[in-house]
Amino acid sequence: MKHIYILAFLLLGLISFSQQAYYTNGENDIDFTLTGESMYDALKTKISNNTNFNTYTYGDIRADFKIMDLDPTNSSNVLLLYGSVQNVNCTSGTTDRRIRDKDDFGGGTCEYNREHVFARANANPGMGSTGNSLTGIVADPHNLRPTDVQRNGNRGSKKFGDGSGASGDVGSGNWYPGDEWKGDVARSMMYMYVRYGEQCLPSLNGTGASQPFTDMLRIYLEWNADDNVSDVEINRNNHLEGVYANRNPFVDNPYLAQTIWGGNDGAEDTWGILSVDGLELESTLSIFPNPAKDKVTINISNNIETRIEIYSVLGKRVFVRKINESMSLDISSLKTGLYLFKFIQKDKVTTKKLIIQ
Repeated sequence: MKHIYILAFLLLGLISFSQQAYYTNGENDIDFTLTGESMYDALKTKISNNTNFNTYTYGDIRADFKIMDLDPTNSSNVLLLYGSVQNVNCTSGTTDRRIRDKDDFGGGTCEYNREHVFARANANPGMGSTGNSLTGIVADPHNLRPTDVQRNGNRGSKKFGDGSGASGDVGSGNWYPGDEWKGDVARSMMYMYVRYGEQCLPSLNGTGASQPFTDMLRIYLEWNADDNVSDVEINRNNHLEGVYANRNPFVDNPYLAQTIWGGNDGAEDTWGILSVDGLELESTLSIFPNPAKDKVTINISNNIETRIEIYSVLGKRVFVRKINESMSLDISSLKTGLYLFKFIQKDKVTTKKLIIQ
């Protein structure tokens, strides 16, 4: 029953309303009940199907940076990976600026360029190119981020290592991406490992212990859990799907990392259907009758305050209310069709479907 529930849930497009949709072009054919290597293989097949970026040039990504990496507070600027200083002004020696004018792309002081998060030199075999037209993993835009030119040079091909605060050198010649960016980096590394396999082993571009029985670094699992997905990551993912029909699944749902490699149990389940918490919440709630007409009864067995949000399958929220006990809800104002009920209790989320006749 659980298997059928999740597949129906995905195929009906629930994920799209949260703006964290995975393959919103209708290719929701992943069995999300899989775990471990089976889930790894399923995601690898999905994100390996499209190679349109093989002719992705340096010139193309400049235009995309201006769309997908915009500063949410000022559309004239782009956000720079590894940056922390909240000031667009720049002088020689100030390489850790978080923002830069989006038109200041180049190779000089106070300009930004392209950073390969998985360093080109660290892949095995390395990333290739032909003139200015890049091929293979070197061109994958999920691995490209805007950075300050000098900051990019400071990082070079150093492996990522644990730290705190702003980005910079840590340990024995390693690089910490910064508190704001460590989750972004972790999810990029997970994508690269799933997409390109052993050519992008996590240990080739990072340091520390691996999660037992896997090749995934514990540090990436911890960063993925500690630093939630940002609006900028979502914006990038949505834009890149439009560019070449491929997404980073770990941006869509960080909890997928835990279903594959285990480890830190704090990863966010943005869909509310993969984590144990979500399944526990599902068992405390029920809707009847289903199908329904004018009224529906919500049964809450634990009597905890619950926020109810109802969405149409097109993603429009049509109802919201908080309740703390089982009760009957008037749904006579809703048109006939399929609706999605999202239930939120504290930090737990689950979703159920209801047909209104």
